[in-house]
Amino acid sequence: MSDIYEAINNFCFDGELVSCKEFGSGHINKTYIAKFSDNGVEQRYVVQQVNSDVFKNIEELMSNVFAVTDYLRGVITENGGDPDRETLHYIKTTDGKNYYTDSDGNYYRAYIFVKDSITYDSADSAEIFKKSGAAFGKFQRMLDGLPADKLNETIEHFHDTYWRYENEFLPALSAASSELLSECKDEIAFVENRKDEMPVIEKMLKKGEMPVRVTHNDTKLNNVMFDEKTGECVCVIDLDTVMPGSALYDFGDSIRFGASTAAEDETDLSKVSVNLDYFKAYAEGFLSQAGESLTQAEIDNLAFASKLITLELGMRFLTDYLNGSKYFKTDYEKHNLDRARNQFCLVADMENKMQEMNDIIKHLK
Repeated sequence: MSDIYEAINNFCFDGELVSCKEFGSGHINKTYIAKFSDNGVEQRYVVQQVNSDVFKNIEELMSNVFAVTDYLRGVITENGGDPDRETLHYIKTTDGKNYYTDSDGNYYRAYIFVKDSITYDSADSAEIFKKSGAAFGKFQRMLDGLPADKLNETIEHFHDTYWRYENEFLPALSAASSELLSECKDEIAFVENRKDEMPVIEKMLKKGEMPVRVTHNDTKLNNVMFDEKTGECVCVIDLDTVMPGSALYDFGDSIRFGASTAAEDETDLSKVSVNLDYFKAYAEGFLSQAGESLTQAEIDNLAFASKLITLELGMRFLTDYLNGSKYFKTDYEKHNLDRARNQFCLVADMENKMQEMNDIIKHLK
């Protein structure tokens, strides 16, 4: 592991290195825990080799990460909180940079390990899901004063659903074989029948009818750290996709991932639906923290955004299947097609329950 030691030696860590071990099972970045001793006091740091195949502009990405965490540290300190626990604390290199580039051209970044914390891959209860909603709502509220135009758009058109329809889905249709088009005709029709809804939120953003905000853009449950003793939320992590966007997309992606009654590749579609108890729990947690910072237009479209983000991901799965499954990692030939069918089933169930979902939001606000 000579490369990781080269990287460690170029960050401003306190004390003497005791050990360094690979950590976690992430599919994108390679992560290590470096343990240091500073006058007998143990301090652990997370050191990550950033996947440059996925993240093409490390300069812009890390500029966003430092801008957001520095801002959050200020807000947390003003409110009497613990900035070393309530947000990630990134470490600069010995020459004052946000990341280190080793002799082989690999990128590394580092931050303080958040002690006594755990994450969950799925919500075992509505209460845990509610707490994650509060965590992402608080994240949104605390960043309300940071202008979105201070950040870089590191992934263009990330949640512009209609752009993805025109520039990814339609070209995939044009290039697909007649056999594939026949196999996927029902799924293709499902997407095309909803194309008029795809630009709704983006149009509102462009017209100024709702604000562009600093958003997380990957609001899965396992991106919230919980205190392993109290069970309360500690902080939001995985800030690689933080950039300008809509709070609606963050809310919608959480619902898509956490309020579904089945995994996103479940093939028994009778098991796939939106759990309204989980939807209500998350919305209650989210609005309890972010509600006062949101506009009425944003609140009114939270339920719709849940459906739109689910439709978008289903369309992306279908697009990738038509293209030969080159983007999403798959375990078998029709994995992406099964994922698309699953997400479209969830969309259909949300459409059937949209009035109930909207009523839940109305009663909560």
